[in-house]
Amino acid sequence: MTVDSTQTGQCRSAIQQAAGLLFRIENVPFSRWHTKARIIMGSATFFDAFDALALAFVLPVLIGLWHLSPLQVGMLIASGYAGQVIGALLFGWLAERYGRVPSVTATVALMSAMSIACATAGSFDVLFALRFLQGIGVGGEVPIAAAYINELSQAKGRGRFFILYELIFPLGLLAAAQVGAFVVPRFGWEYMFLAGGIPGLLILVFMARLPESPRWLTSKGRFSDAERVIAGIEASTTKRSLDITREKDQVAARIAALATGLANTRKGSWKELFSPLYRPRTLVVWVLWTSSYFVANGINNWLPTLYRTVYHLPLQESLRMASLTNVLSTCAVLACALMVDRVGRRRWATSSFLVSGLLLGLLAAIGAGSPWSVVVLASTAYAVMGTTTVLLYLYTPEIYPTRMRAIGTGLATSWLRVASATAPAIVGIVLTSHGIASVFLMFALANVAGFFAAQRMVETANRALEEISP
Repeated sequence: MTVDSTQTGQCRSAIQQAAGLLFRIENVPFSRWHTKARIIMGSATFFDAFDALALAFVLPVLIGLWHLSPLQVGMLIASGYAGQVIGALLFGWLAERYGRVPSVTATVALMSAMSIACATAGSFDVLFALRFLQGIGVGGEVPIAAAYINELSQAKGRGRFFILYELIFPLGLLAAAQVGAFVVPRFGWEYMFLAGGIPGLLILVFMARLPESPRWLTSKGRFSDAERVIAGIEASTTKRSLDITREKDQVAARIAALATGLANTRKGSWKELFSPLYRPRTLVVWVLWTSSYFVANGINNWLPTLYRTVYHLPLQESLRMASLTNVLSTCAVLACALMVDRVGRRRWATSSFLVSGLLLGLLAAIGAGSPWSVVVLASTAYAVMGTTTVLLYLYTPEIYPTRMRAIGTGLATSWLRVASATAPAIVGIVLTSHGIASVFLMFALANVAGFFAAQRMVETANRALEEISP
């Protein structure tokens, strides 16, 4: 036997062993083991959302305290987004190289420590630097957590399982709004940062003990480590999707299908994102992230100001009406979680862009003449679009293989940071030069781009990750 044939035989044996391990992951229904991991990782995502929004509730105090100009306010907001772009790319690479759990634990440690440090900032320059560093942690946490939760999930019901986890993000935004309204006027702006930072450090104890993704371990050839994690998953429940003693033919067929998906043994690289197979997926998902977050964050960041400055509502009523937007969004995300596996990713996203675009186009056509027309139409459009912004955290990790899942997701999410940073500025320009109706027409047109991109999505519902992305 030649050396080449020996190596080929060893490679085939490794692929069969990996396929057997992946089948065992897919064969265990969701159990308390999965729920525990989802709760711990979800706690980190909750405070990620909290820290991302904390600055919005301390700026009204700092503007008067430090005499900040509009340019400085914009720079403070942009510093966090700039850090998030770097964090998404940096920690995405680290997660591929060193694992999901140590990388995501490092992001939580960084964003929590910097949140506490922000409470000690005594000047614009110091807070600018600290928010930039905090943004690196915030930007790295969510995409890695999304990859991790996806990799723990079996194909059947993965959408529902994941989006129920991702529901924690809008809940974190709601919590930040409520805590900010209560804490800042009573105790001071510093306590808003402490409220987000201290619990995050406490979560580290539990995060560091999370098991590593068995899919990542398998992709690195660490079969014994993956075996230990999978044994823990299997021990959490006696239920199985297929009975390996009675349904041997189906089991063999599933393992063979997974082995086919594992035939590509190349190491992951960002360059593969632009290979003939993955280039269309990459470009489509970038358009989806940009267009959806341009609409969602553009609306969400500006609605309180629009109610106050365009429609001249009292401050308290403006904030109350704006809060309805996030309540509607949370309800819409819950509905998405319950139905997305039956409806499918592509159909849901396409419908979301269509409905949101029609609502915003109607609002522009009637001139957005009253605040209640904005409450009904813009808030509903945001809620509908909010389901797609969450759906993308499910879909993006699905369309890439384990060897580049974290870096692909991290690079895609960097486009949401770009959209989130540019949308508020563009809204200000359009509002000043063309009026309120043109603002909503601009958002409607952004939905058109998303609609056409969504039609080119790869359907991933109820398919094993290795079958979707070889």
